[in-house]
Amino acid sequence: MTIEVGSDVLSIALSNNGMQIVSGSRDKSVRVWDASSGVELKILNGHTNWVTSVAISNNSAQIVSGSHDKSIRVWDASTGAQLKVLNGHSDWVNSVVFSNDGTQIVSGAQDKSARIWDASTGVELKVLNGHTKSVTSVAFSNNGAQIVSGSGDQSIRVWDVFSGIELRILNGHTKSVTSVAFSYNGAQIVSGSGDQSVRVWDASSGAELKIFNGHTDWVTSVAFSHNDAQIVSGSWDKSVYVWDASTGAKQKVLKGHSNQVNSVVFSSNSAQIVSSSRDKSIQVWDAFSNTDLKALNGHTDWVSSVAFSNDGAQIVSGSGDKSVWIWDASTGVELKVLSRHTKSVTSVAFSNNGTQIVSGSGDKSIQVWDVISGV
Repeated sequence: MTIEVGSDVLSIALSNNGMQIVSGSRDKSVRVWDASSGVELKILNGHTNWVTSVAISNNSAQIVSGSHDKSIRVWDASTGAQLKVLNGHSDWVNSVVFSNDGTQIVSGAQDKSARIWDASTGVELKVLNGHTKSVTSVAFSNNGAQIVSGSGDQSIRVWDVFSGIELRILNGHTKSVTSVAFSYNGAQIVSGSGDQSVRVWDASSGAELKIFNGHTDWVTSVAFSHNDAQIVSGSWDKSVYVWDASTGAKQKVLKGHSNQVNSVVFSSNSAQIVSSSRDKSIQVWDAFSNTDLKALNGHTDWVSSVAFSNDGAQIVSGSGDKSVWIWDASTGVELKVLSRHTKSVTSVAFSNNGTQIVSGSGDKSIQVWDVISGV
């Protein structure tokens, strides 16, 4: 199934129930698609510049979009009605995220601010000022009580959601912060930076708990394992590091990539790590040993995006070679090569039930694939 959008797709999201796909595009539109049939259900017009970020609330009832037109818009996912226009940012919006309960939205922008919005009323609840350069990354804690933001100003800031008060500034990085994430229990924050370090912070006190040194180039991606026991980091130095989140001990250096590592993720059971690289390969690693379980070779250009299925049984990858590949996560066997895109594949994701894959591409299309048949 091919979904022809007609413009470069900049962002895609799958609803939790797996029924809908939302896309944001350079043509200024947000579009909603039926994930089973590929039918375009809605065109959400209103933005006047590129739509750079889209997200769906956990209950699949609302859509939020951020744009270079400096606005955030909230839409009814069922009717397509524009519920709210959230104006306040004075430069383009980089990132938008719903809280887990769907009641609030946080946004980060080039105007150096993060903002909290009431998802129902559209009221701007708080303006989080403090950063002195663009806000590159924002995230809610799992309980929705705090927000963490990372910035080009080299700092990380933690904010109280209810008061908007800046609880703490986490200083230590000496270059732009590229990635921030809360631990799943909300007790810690991990950050990666252009200064080549990974840092772990106490989310309550702001104390820098650990500095993980070892990478020799920009750290591009950091993540906690789902059990919060480990941290994984990927870097332009071609390596993947696994760290003990409690002690800070470097558990392993996973070397196998021959070019920059773009992305690292844990499987949902925390047993495996998958990494993608500009060397055109995907590596699957055992999180508890130094074992390189397998190298998934086959792509003929850089691998831009990788994801595990929720059950951890399969891996999907997208590449500059225009193809999407499905792999058996246990054996490393290539199950399917999905070839319909005519330009680089920029993003891939599984549906929650693992039956479908969605891919976005520079060819201006979104493809929805059946995992079993590859159609």
